[in-house]
Amino acid sequence: MRQAPSFAPGPLGTKGGMYRPLSEADIQRIHSAALDVLEQTGFKGATDTVRDLALGAGCKLDGDGRLLFPRALVEDIIDGAARDFVLHGQTPSNDIEVRDGHVHFATGGAAVKMLDSASRAYRPSTLEDLFDIARLVDKLDNIQWFARPVVATNLEDWRELDLNTVYACARGSTKHIGTSITLDRHVPEIIKMLDLMTGRDGGFAQRPFVSVHATTVVSPLTFAEDSSNVATAAARAGMPILSQTGPLAGATAPAALAGTLVQTVAESLGALVAINLVKKGHPVITSGWPFVADLRTGSFSGGSGEQALLGAGQAQMMQFYRLPTGVPAGMTDSKLPDNQAGFEKALTVTLAAMSGPSFVYESVGMLASLLGCSLEAMVIDNEMIHSIRRSMKGIEVTDASLSIDVIDEASRHVGHYLGNAQTLALMETEYVYPSLADRNSPDNWTEQGAQDITERARKRVAEVLSAPCPTHITPENDAAVRAAFPIRLDPKTAQGLDGRWVKGGN
Repeated sequence: MRQAPSFAPGPLGTKGGMYRPLSEADIQRIHSAALDVLEQTGFKGATDTVRDLALGAGCKLDGDGRLLFPRALVEDIIDGAARDFVLHGQTPSNDIEVRDGHVHFATGGAAVKMLDSASRAYRPSTLEDLFDIARLVDKLDNIQWFARPVVATNLEDWRELDLNTVYACARGSTKHIGTSITLDRHVPEIIKMLDLMTGRDGGFAQRPFVSVHATTVVSPLTFAEDSSNVATAAARAGMPILSQTGPLAGATAPAALAGTLVQTVAESLGALVAINLVKKGHPVITSGWPFVADLRTGSFSGGSGEQALLGAGQAQMMQFYRLPTGVPAGMTDSKLPDNQAGFEKALTVTLAAMSGPSFVYESVGMLASLLGCSLEAMVIDNEMIHSIRRSMKGIEVTDASLSIDVIDEASRHVGHYLGNAQTLALMETEYVYPSLADRNSPDNWTEQGAQDITERARKRVAEVLSAPCPTHITPENDAAVRAAFPIRLDPKTAQGLDGRWVKGGN
């Protein structure tokens, strides 16, 4: 079987089909309006730490107790923000270079349900599901960052939830991982656990392979106390931060898409300022995640054309500031990995990726407007992203690729290009060959069992999860973790010895 080219993450360049929903004049107007909002409306609910640091840096409190950010301070923070840095994997081969022009793909979400594709029924997501997803994503070549996609609903204690979520992610995947943390006092414990995983004191600080997802701002324009405190603790501990805010157009943000972008940019920059006041130049992925409400019902709609536009627009705004950023996409409203899921995911992920953010989150596996997750959708979407990454590469135009001599030779002689030397050379470097998508004739498809892509994906999931588990955490280090912390993932499950996937299914 021929192997498709990898199309490793890299700069889009000038030929990469960049998508631009906003003109330069639009960008300037949104930028100016966002700074007006920060200076005139500001934020309520600042923590004592953020408020004291902000007032010392020149911010003011208005008569309603809202913290107002002067333009000069915001601009200084933007200028001094971290831009080129590395997000470490647990293995060096999975390190991510965060720098201008490089687009990467990540999982993400906080789904509370898992889809059983065979029965087409949803059930609550568990710690075991999170571990299975981590193992699966570890083998998906087009995903660079494993951000927690589901919540372990079978854990009720917040401390145990935080510790076990990080454990399951780190145990199942060798990639950079990310998750939210509920309380700031859990941060030191998590770092101690991560040190034990590396087998040495300070091992995590040498290669910080976990980022915290901190929704420091809730819309509209309000600091979230617990998440702000977590971000403060993470910054002081050297843990990278994915700073995110999620205004919902028509509900917690203006129905006007431009107005939603203004608010999203203001909230994104406000969060960036707060974190940099705690620790200047700390690695932050400044991520505004503008979402869309179906205005007939007020419910979240993840697969709409408006969602695609807002994600692309936010990416373009953060490019204007040259800030590392991530936007959400792939959040279909469909409950199954079906035709609706396919067109909604392709639309939102393509527009987001073509707009050039550092990361596209929720890019695989998510269904039901982020409420559900599917293992089969993970591998299907991974293949979709392979094609999207190929389209981002664009069309190379050189003297050789213009093919004048090749056209002349084929036209004068054999009349086709099938055996041409150029064809044989380029078929391994310029073309993507899917392993799940079907390109057979109807007759061949019928002879091979008339399977749809979900059935083929189910087999691929079983192949991955019936294979040995990752071994990057040694048995000795794992035992040290389990001796120190209440790890609820069964040791046999963590080693792939519980037999759940031996017969090709869960």
